Parts: sequence; structure tokens; C-alpha cells
Amino acid sequence: MQSLRDVISEATSRGGVIWHFNFSELSALKAAARVARELNVPIIMGLSEGEREFVGVREAVALVRAYRAQGLKIYLNADHTKSFEKLKEAVETGFDAVIFDGAGLTLPENIRETKRAVEYVRIVSPRVIVEGELGYIGTASQVFKKVPKGVQKTTVKDAVRFVQETGVDMLAPAVGNVHGMMASGNEPALDIPLIKKIKDALRQAQGKPIPLVLHGASGNSDADIRAAIKAGISVIHINTEIRRAWREKLGESLKEMPDEVAPYKLLAAGEEAVYQAIKAKISLY
Repeated sequence: MQSLRDVISEATSRGGVIWHFNFSELSALKAAARVARELNVPIIMGLSEGEREFVGVREAVALVRAYRAQGLKIYLNADHTKSFEKLKEAVETGFDAVIFDGAGLTLPENIRETKRAVEYVRIVSPRVIVEGELGYIGTASQVFKKVPKGVQKTTVKDAVRFVQETGVDMLAPAVGNVHGMMASGNEPALDIPLIKKIKDALRQAQGKPIPLVLHGASGNSDADIRAAIKAGISVIHINTEIRRAWREKLGESLKEMPDEVAPYKLLAAGEEAVYQAIKAKISLY
């Protein structure tokens, strides 16, 4: 099967995008697999450190490999990894990509720790993609009443320095995006000009295009997402939006079937809701 590195490189070169969805139980993974099969598209499935603790690192790899054996283009990403030991575990177990999330550190600390992660991966498993995160967009995949405190955009200057000094394969900048969703439905607008400036500056500094990743895209308007892709985003992360769809349908199932105790029957509606949400996102572009 084509490597994730090649898939993202192709998407970046032609101005396309690869979608990334998280899972912490089987419904979301099954739903994404259905979409990958129907639309014949590559999909990245991610697990944060907390999600990995719940699902199991080796179990997640085994599940994804089972779908790959069916010919599906599904890749696995160790999302928002803040511990070097957890990063090593994901790499050594067989993940296709890892994100070292040093967004809560100072810039020098983030550069130092991310560079350490890159150097380790280059030696142990060069096929694995290493992504770095710069700027602050909050940390929780929840529905909020207001924008998380401390949200701060990435500057062009810091983006160039970060990529040059760490050697990351991909960069996740803060460009008006936030983790989670607003309860009001009024998401902060993405800074499309900033995305383009960072993309252009990195291309000039590195002599090649560097894939940019948009985290926290749940709830953003279709117009904003399309504009972000056009400006240079290569990978888009969606988590809260599919979690909310799953939660709402599960709640309906519990009310409609108060005496049902079979989990697979209760969870079926949640899986269908996630399937519809993922398919709608991928159909955007």
C-alpha cells in the first residue's frame, strides 16, 4: 500500500487535502472505513494519548491493519503526543505518523523537544511522519461556551524558525482554529491570509512545500475550510463534530429503546451518525 508520506506529498503538490478523524471506540473507525471503501479515499485515523490509553496502542494498530488487509487506505496517527515515552511507544508499535505537541511549552522548549522527537524517529523508523505544533488553540475536544483562554496564533517568523530548527515533516499552526466547538455555533473565523503567508514563507525557506495541518476544524464553515485548503492546508482534523453526532444519536437510541441491553444495537445509530458526518466532510473537497 502507498505510504502515508507519499499520500500527503501528492495531496500537497496538487492542492488537495487528506482528512483526519479521531476514534476512541469501534463505531467511529467502522464508520470511517465505510466511507473509505465507498469513496475510495485515504483517511487518517488518530488517537490522542487518552484515546490510546482507552483503546490500546497495539489494539489500534491491529484494527487498522485489519482494514488495510481489505484494501482500504486507512492510516494511523498518534495525535497530540506530549510525552516522549508515548511517542516512542507509538512509533515502535507501528503508527504511520506522530504529533509531538509542544504547544504548551515556550518556543525554545518546543523546538528542543520536537527536534529530539524528529531525531529519534529518523533513526528508529524513517517512514514515520513527524508533525510539530506551534501556537496555542486549546487542548480539549469539547463543546464550549467561549473560546478557550490563551489562544494565540502562530507568527510567520516563528513558523519558519520552528521548521528549520526541528526538521519536522508537517506543521500544525494556530491560524484562528480552536479545539472543540462553540455551543453557540459561531466558530472563530480562520485566518486564511495567515495560512497562505506561512505556506509561502516555508516553501521559500525550505525550497519545497511543507504540508500544513489544520487542527480543531470541527464546526468551521464549509467556506472557511475550502478557503483554508486553497491557501495551503494539506491535512484537516475533525474530532468534536463526530463525537457530538455520536453522542446525540446514542442518546436518542437510549430513549427509543429503554429496555435494550445489547450494545451493538444501541450503538448502531451512533455509528451511522458518524458515517454521515465523515462522508459530508470528505465530500466538501
